[in-house]
Amino acid sequence: MKLSVLQKLSRRERRVTNRIDKANWSGQSPMIAPPAIQYELADRIQATNAGGLGIVQQMVKQLGLTESINRNCPIFKMHLPYSEADHVLNIAYNLLAGGTCLEHLELRRKDEAFLNALGAERIPDPTTAGDFCRRFSNWDVFALMESFHEARLKVWKQQPTSFFDLAIIEADGTQVETYGEHKEGISMNYKKQWGYHPLVMTLANTREVLYLLNRPGNRPSHERAFVYFDRSIDLCRRAGFRSIRMRGDTDFSQSRHLDRWHSDGVQFVFGFDAMPNLEEIAENLPKSAWKLLQRKQRTTDKPRSRRVNTKEQVVVENEYTNKRLEKEFVAEFDYSPGKCKHTYRMVVLRKQVAVMKGEQKLIDDSAYFFYITNISGSEMTVEEIVGESNKRCDQENIISQGKEMGALAAPLHTLRSNWAYMVMATLAWNLKCWLALSLKESGPPKTKVKRKAEKHRLLRMDFSTFRQTMILIPTQVIRSARRLVYRLLAWSPSLEILFRLHDSVSEPLLT
Repeated sequence: MKLSVLQKLSRRERRVTNRIDKANWSGQSPMIAPPAIQYELADRIQATNAGGLGIVQQMVKQLGLTESINRNCPIFKMHLPYSEADHVLNIAYNLLAGGTCLEHLELRRKDEAFLNALGAERIPDPTTAGDFCRRFSNWDVFALMESFHEARLKVWKQQPTSFFDLAIIEADGTQVETYGEHKEGISMNYKKQWGYHPLVMTLANTREVLYLLNRPGNRPSHERAFVYFDRSIDLCRRAGFRSIRMRGDTDFSQSRHLDRWHSDGVQFVFGFDAMPNLEEIAENLPKSAWKLLQRKQRTTDKPRSRRVNTKEQVVVENEYTNKRLEKEFVAEFDYSPGKCKHTYRMVVLRKQVAVMKGEQKLIDDSAYFFYITNISGSEMTVEEIVGESNKRCDQENIISQGKEMGALAAPLHTLRSNWAYMVMATLAWNLKCWLALSLKESGPPKTKVKRKAEKHRLLRMDFSTFRQTMILIPTQVIRSARRLVYRLLAWSPSLEILFRLHDSVSEPLLT
């Protein structure tokens, strides 16, 4: 970052800090008391609220994503005027710039400053974008996902050596509900919800979406999951990960594939259905086999006292039937599923639950949860296996982010076109992850620690927070013959990171 830019940022920060300091209060009250307001239309100056898109576009150019999409996913015979990458990036940029649905493309294409910021004469309208999604075959959608991997591998290659110690691949299904009656491929799930049931494959390390498969709403979660597990394993091996681990809930413990994955050197931790024979084995385990499970507490510098549980108070006062967790115990035994030749560790978690009515205890209830793994006891204890499985809950957060941002949605009328749309829209989430991974961690030891924390915070950031922090920045867009200037109009705490990101995505990639 240039010294002059750093000095400007420091001055802006000091000015804002002094302004909001309580010691500098002028005595004005009420505080929100604007003078007379007048609207005027600028003659030449144009500005957009999505100034952070310039960093994203620079990264897309650095990674060669446009060329990769056009080369690997040829939908059109001729580009008149849009290419495949124009359509794909148009949908992703719409979500990054604040849109949440396909119709919001109309707002983007009529925003002259936004078009200038993209360096585009025009962009596809919602109808044209929908027609593009309907042109996809199943193979085309798969090829589009593969084209993203070329850019993904380049991003991963810039990471430190420790990044490649372990890749954790996760799978889950989610319901994309729709009230449309004419959408081809929809069906009703066991909750009587109409819609689609996409399979989502993610990399837990970076929270990226690796693969997405759209399916009718009544299909089981694990359907075709093994295909995309295999593809994800191949991808991580190409990247150079030294160890690979798979995680999933009970629907993904596919017994007929466990031996093959185990022989291939892939670790797994899957939930397993609490079948009667497993519960019988657990019941007959000796008392010495069980250990009290001590959950790890979050460590904070200043631990806070717990607030009163208002919900619990209402349940007790009204004498509702209530289940209260008292203790948890863990044990393990060797087990070979019916379709397996190998024997694996079966970790069992027993929850001791008290069934209450008001303050009165009725009975004790015990629920069993099973986890199958090929990780040896010398590598991970039973407590760590339970914790490892519980970490999969973060994938639920990623999926909920996809729904909130409008990526896991069904705006079109066929299963395949909605699949294509979901894949293009989730690119917005992946671009956010790649941008976070692009932050350099170089510098003196103290600076390294700070920048590593910033990178982690950006990677863990919710999409809406990322969009407000890094993308929706008031910016004047100035076009010249050979360059596009983004002149930031307001200071915010994220600008230092923004300028460092610009430096990172402007440099040549490591080869």
